[in-house]
Amino acid sequence: MLFLIGSIVLSSWLTLSFKLVERFGINTFQAIVFNYITCVVTGSLVNGAFPINAAATEQGWFPWSLLMGCFFIGLFNIIGVTAQTMGVSVASVANKLSLAIPFLFSVYLYNETATLLKITGIVTALAAVMLTCWPSANATEPSGKKMKKQYLLLPVVLFIGSGLLDTMIKYVEIRFLNESNQNAYLITSFAVAASVGLLLMVVLFSTGKLKFEPKAVLAGMIIGVPNYFSIWCMVHVLKDFAGNSSAIIPINNMGIVLFSTIVAFILFKERLSKLNWLGIVLSVLAITLIAFG
Repeated sequence: MLFLIGSIVLSSWLTLSFKLVERFGINTFQAIVFNYITCVVTGSLVNGAFPINAAATEQGWFPWSLLMGCFFIGLFNIIGVTAQTMGVSVASVANKLSLAIPFLFSVYLYNETATLLKITGIVTALAAVMLTCWPSANATEPSGKKMKKQYLLLPVVLFIGSGLLDTMIKYVEIRFLNESNQNAYLITSFAVAASVGLLLMVVLFSTGKLKFEPKAVLAGMIIGVPNYFSIWCMVHVLKDFAGNSSAIIPINNMGIVLFSTIVAFILFKERLSKLNWLGIVLSVLAITLIAFG
């Protein structure tokens, strides 16, 4: 239970931290890049060694780690922009309700049973994302400007991207991973995300489109350590509830949605319309139906 609470709190912090990054005027992209560098360092220290070597490139999981790293850096930036422009609640719901997508792939690829309750849960999840993301008539950005219509695509992209990432992780876990190589796969993916981010950052620095911010290094460390341990806690949760992972993952996601929404309401005074609150309620219902259907 302690690991489950840790996973919920630390995962919620990742989304909430982007509001703080914005509030302190820190460049989000730089903070994200340094976050992944921190993840690699933290993972190596926790496990006593840097697991990436020449032999790793010959493993079946290695090409997938390259793709997963690119997904990491892309989706984390989308989460950041979504949280900053549309709110923490929208980012959390769009991210965590994406579990509907790997479920659909599981039915197709692994012949898992699609019960009526689970199908109802998926439909409810789609409705929940729409309602939670539905802007009010006077929706504005943090700067006070009228919210741009293209921002409405952010949670949709986040929903689909997160779902595909979860599907990929499950596929690789089934096909290639075991206890001896899970850490190497994860840290390699973090390293790829950091490398892609560093390359883009160097290009932006050299073209004068971005200036180095020392405070982004500190922000990346503050985000990166919890980022690594959120996954570390989740791994322990799945081990503790090995026979009931199909239920514990939705419960974890439901906790993240609720906890991050409450904290954002208290700390950042995020205001949701009645439709948005209905979407939050439906998201909890959707996760419950998928978990226990």
